[in-house]
Amino acid sequence: MESSFLTAVFLPLALFVVMLGMGMGLKAEDFTRVLVYPKAVIVGLLAQLVMLPILGFILAWLLPLSPELSVGLMILAACPGGPTSNLLTYLARGNVALSITLTALSSLITVFTIPLVINLSTGTFMGQTTTLKLPFLTTILQIAVITLIPVAIGMALHRYLPRFAARAEGGVKWLSFFLLGLIIAGLLIQQRDNVMGFFAQVGLATLALNLIAMAVGYVIGLSTRLERSNVTAITLEVGLQNGTLAIAIASAPTLLNQPTLAIPAAIYSLLMFGTGAVFAAWAARQKTEISP
Repeated sequence: MESSFLTAVFLPLALFVVMLGMGMGLKAEDFTRVLVYPKAVIVGLLAQLVMLPILGFILAWLLPLSPELSVGLMILAACPGGPTSNLLTYLARGNVALSITLTALSSLITVFTIPLVINLSTGTFMGQTTTLKLPFLTTILQIAVITLIPVAIGMALHRYLPRFAARAEGGVKWLSFFLLGLIIAGLLIQQRDNVMGFFAQVGLATLALNLIAMAVGYVIGLSTRLERSNVTAITLEVGLQNGTLAIAIASAPTLLNQPTLAIPAAIYSLLMFGTGAVFAAWAARQKTEISP
């Protein structure tokens, strides 16, 4: 699969489908549910938007990564949440409403935080003289277009064509998984001469980001005395990143246009389903054991 076709056609299509599917599961009150779960929402958002970039920076700084892979790891850390966390929260018997609310709110906020985190990262790991920068206002507009517009379309379908949205939502999510799989395969094939080296370099870093983020989310939830279902939702929201968005930012021609920067997100996307599923199974079992 040619790089230009992958990034110009499949990548925008996959991201559109992912965000459309997410929008089909959202309602207006999902953005205002902070009034229902104020403590849990604030804890979750702080963990996603503050703790995750700090954790990503520490890992990128400590581990022996190339500058490009360090920036790629930071791009991933700057893209929290996504529909996968909502699905696994449901399977884990967590608070799905809280999970959806955190996904919705973080999707709005990261439109503004992503260019800040990435530009700081490129300056830190690639040198202040690097030309690899995201223009702040232009990037905000582009990320808003590729994320918020399909979400808004999905929400409109949910509101005005609820039966159609309910029937289509599952198929759209499976299609998004299929397209993401094609993109990951295309990136790895494109970099086939370096794949084993990339796995050796960044596999540990992405796995560490995933597992440590989940652990920190879990500990923060328990330490703030949230209900068990809320702790489960926060753990998955903090631990599972939006790999499709990270890949798009790294390799889309209108953004960074550097496919190498997408490798950490591609490898991470392969790992997170396994770790997320293991945690969901454990959490569901714990929930069953403590139920009366």
